[in-house]
Amino acid sequence: MHNLDSKQAKVDQKLAKVVFLPKVTFNSSFTRLDNDITFDDDTQNLLIATQKLLIKEAIGIPFNDALPNNIPLSEIPNLQSKNILKSSVDVDWILFSGFEATNAYKASKHKEASLNYVVIAKKDKIALKIIETYDKLALVCASKRVLISSKKYLDEQEYYVKKAIKNGLAIPLNRKKIELAKQQLAAKQLEYNHNKSLLVEVLYQLTGENRKSLSLVNPTLRSFSTEFSNPEKRNEIKALEEAEKATIFKAKMEKSNFIPKIALKGHYEFIEEDLSLLDPKWYVGVGIQWNAFDGFKSKLKSIKTKIESKKYRAQIDNANEMIALSIMKAELSYEAALENTKIIKKEIELTSDTYEMINKQYKNNLTSINDVLDALNDLEKASFKLQNSFYNERRAITNLLHAKGILKY
Repeated sequence: MHNLDSKQAKVDQKLAKVVFLPKVTFNSSFTRLDNDITFDDDTQNLLIATQKLLIKEAIGIPFNDALPNNIPLSEIPNLQSKNILKSSVDVDWILFSGFEATNAYKASKHKEASLNYVVIAKKDKIALKIIETYDKLALVCASKRVLISSKKYLDEQEYYVKKAIKNGLAIPLNRKKIELAKQQLAAKQLEYNHNKSLLVEVLYQLTGENRKSLSLVNPTLRSFSTEFSNPEKRNEIKALEEAEKATIFKAKMEKSNFIPKIALKGHYEFIEEDLSLLDPKWYVGVGIQWNAFDGFKSKLKSIKTKIESKKYRAQIDNANEMIALSIMKAELSYEAALENTKIIKKEIELTSDTYEMINKQYKNNLTSINDVLDALNDLEKASFKLQNSFYNERRAITNLLHAKGILKY
């Protein structure tokens, strides 16, 4: 849709330019009148008498003598014959449009720029969605690695319990508890497969990449820091500013309706025979058109457009405030995510040491299998919480880069 609007703006620019090109029109017509248009009788008699006087003067006959009958007189031509065949060409050329065309071109130019920035801003949002989906896929893949680690621990416990049961050091109920834990792990594995398939499909719809290639992607999450450069003007702001400029020039265009326009007019007749005695074969002229008063129509249009321009300025101010707020929010989220990562790393150290301690106690019959499974579950949760914290870090960084207008992709 925006691509079509941009093309339309380009056409508007061309329309503004072609105003200054000459317009050439070819005309042809045939008209039949009810009768020839002639001079009245008195005028014809006067013309004949004048013709006789001129002839007598030319051949030296006295003024009061009669003109010999053997001297022919020319017929008085018709003003317009009743059969009229015309073929002509007209040239109309605007030399000065009162800045109306110039301002129209500038308005459409800024409108096109605004639409282009809107398209870029939409691409930014798509890029954000792709990055977010990719990070979610990385989080799901991280959960897979946590599940693999948990399965390894459960396999070790299952081996030990089976061996303990043979030696009479454990009861079959302990083995069933481990089997239940493995079934729960299998359910989580199934959930992982479903989540990954869904995210691969979302990435396919966003990027158009091959599904098979996307399913082989195995992204990882990690903690990292980056240097943030100074904020740059967002594409949304650029779009609004260009739209504001477009309305300013549109207002000027509407207001310039009062400025006189200068145009050249040319006309040429190809057929002379049927022209009336008063019709010229060709003519060229320059004229001025001045809309001195149009009932305030142009003035009201200009005022309306200026109000629209002020609305864009209000949107720009509001957008800048929202961007400043989003930058602050993203910075706080990033700081919180970094601190949270430090805390969870300590938590993993604690849960890992706790699991090792309880596992040794269980092997020495100092605690139950329930305590071991609970410790393993705590370790699994802590490991996933760390990956989730890495995910939150990346989300905060991405949002901060976008908010500052420095997200590169």
